[in-house]
Amino acid sequence: MKKERRSVDAYTSFAKVYDRFMDNVPYKEWGEYLLEQLKKYGVSDGLVLDLGCGTGNMTEFLAQNGYDMIGVDYSEEMLEIASGKKEESGNDILYLCQDMREFELYGTVRAVVSVCDSINYVTETEDLKEVFRLVNNYLDPGGVFLFDFNTVYKYREVLGERTIAESREECSFIWDNYYYEEEHINEYELNLFVKETEGLYRKYTEEHYQRGYELAQIKAYLEDAGLIFEEAFDAYTYDAPGQESERIFVIARESGKH
Repeated sequence: MKKERRSVDAYTSFAKVYDRFMDNVPYKEWGEYLLEQLKKYGVSDGLVLDLGCGTGNMTEFLAQNGYDMIGVDYSEEMLEIASGKKEESGNDILYLCQDMREFELYGTVRAVVSVCDSINYVTETEDLKEVFRLVNNYLDPGGVFLFDFNTVYKYREVLGERTIAESREECSFIWDNYYYEEEHINEYELNLFVKETEGLYRKYTEEHYQRGYELAQIKAYLEDAGLIFEEAFDAYTYDAPGQESERIFVIARESGKH
């Protein structure tokens, strides 16, 4: 039986420096794009779930733009940082520490969003179908599901077998990537060096696993879960996805409720 690859203890040590290293992610531009898509599909306010919300950057952005936000993430450490941002902003956000493969809400929501390749952390086909089934279950009738995912092309041709390193005064990292072609799994081995007292650096090590998906697979899994595929774009553009798309943005709708 194939051993399941899971990112055990992912985003524990890394959580505390995550935002520093992710400051190249254009959250505002991505957020504006999400707002456009939500409004295009008739969701201009109401309850929205951010699935795999991490440290709450997108959750906060959507809350600031008038949505009632729920954030779900499996990392207590990431949610602790998100809660700190919530205290600072005063936004009324509900954060839940849950596995996205088993998440539970108190009722339905108008939309579910999932960005920054959270979907790729679900490495088993049946688990991803279950995530999509849960999304369909917790969406209002006709509700919209907006998400992005990294492609097989990105892991195979761009990230796979590469080492990414970055050195800063307060923290540095070495990020080794190993790509397993048969399973389309990318293993990240992350070594962090975080500055502590008296100029000493403490080393932390984490392993992350992500699976690359093809758009055709994603469409089939959405359909299997009862969702209706609407459209897809080369992520955060209005261009059609191509063979060299590294990240794809997908819009799907709830079906089955009346």
